[in-house]
Amino acid sequence: MTAVTGATGATGVLTFGETMLLLGGHGALLELDTMRVDTGGAESNVAIGLAHAGVPVTWVGRVGVDPAGDRVLADVAAQGVEVVGVRDPERSTGIMMKERLPDGRTRVTYHRGGSAASAFAPGDLPSGLVERAALLHLTGITLALSDTARETVHAAVVRATDAGVPVSFDVNHRPKLVDDVTGRGWYRAVAARAAVVFAGDDEARLVLGRDERPGDDEALAHELAALANGTAVVKLGSRGAVASVAGTIHRRAASPVAVVDPVGAGDAFVAAWLAADLAGRSPAEALDAAADAGALACTVHGDWRRPDPGALGLVAPGDVDHAVHAVHDRVDR
Repeated sequence: MTAVTGATGATGVLTFGETMLLLGGHGALLELDTMRVDTGGAESNVAIGLAHAGVPVTWVGRVGVDPAGDRVLADVAAQGVEVVGVRDPERSTGIMMKERLPDGRTRVTYHRGGSAASAFAPGDLPSGLVERAALLHLTGITLALSDTARETVHAAVVRATDAGVPVSFDVNHRPKLVDDVTGRGWYRAVAARAAVVFAGDDEARLVLGRDERPGDDEALAHELAALANGTAVVKLGSRGAVASVAGTIHRRAASPVAVVDPVGAGDAFVAAWLAADLAGRSPAEALDAAADAGALACTVHGDWRRPDPGALGLVAPGDVDHAVHAVHDRVDR
């Protein structure tokens, strides 16, 4: 039997998904004697970024009854996120290892097969939690964890739609969890019911079933926005980002930084966009904030240990509160 702990009545942004114990090291694992202990997961990374910007946010996480689960829940809560923890005594918390290789690449290896989070079920989202949210944020990772996790995403989308709660969706395709063709169908189903969709340019092509074409960034954003409800943001890595909002294109060049650790940059980008949007900033301002936050996330070690988005002049916490209440190798296993 699972046990649910934490608040279940919070408002603001709601998200849920798998966060794992993270073991990180500077060098190849074969040559390391020690690794740094941390935590990371796409949805909790976004939640932490939102909390740092002053946005009320709740994250629902499913972990084992083990020290790794204790660390995951504690780390996320310590960053100002309202945590609803589902503890599973029969399954373990997932683990990932991150190596910063001598050639500059970051290699991440996931050990998540049969993890506690893979058993996500619709009942893990307490009654009323989705309905009280100002925004529901989801990713394609949760869709790919298991059949029951996918059912949970779809159930949450239906609950949000019925309650008039807007949905944010980041494709976050994981090819070792799902093949392109299967994933495309899953992603399109959620994107079609989302208020805003985020994707890398390769992910946008996957969702749209398009081949790569030179200079097609704006077309990708427009077509993805047409699939959703008028807003799509396409992350272009070193080329910046492009957004299509109500038929208008907004572009932003990348902010040049010395890259220390690129993992989590996309999540920082999404969090900054959502925080700015909730605060009533223009799409151009939101894109500026997102690009800066994503770049700054690359300058520090850790999936979420990044400069406070508030330091970018993004928004004052009070403004956000008012608004709310009115690149690397991956091996999955």
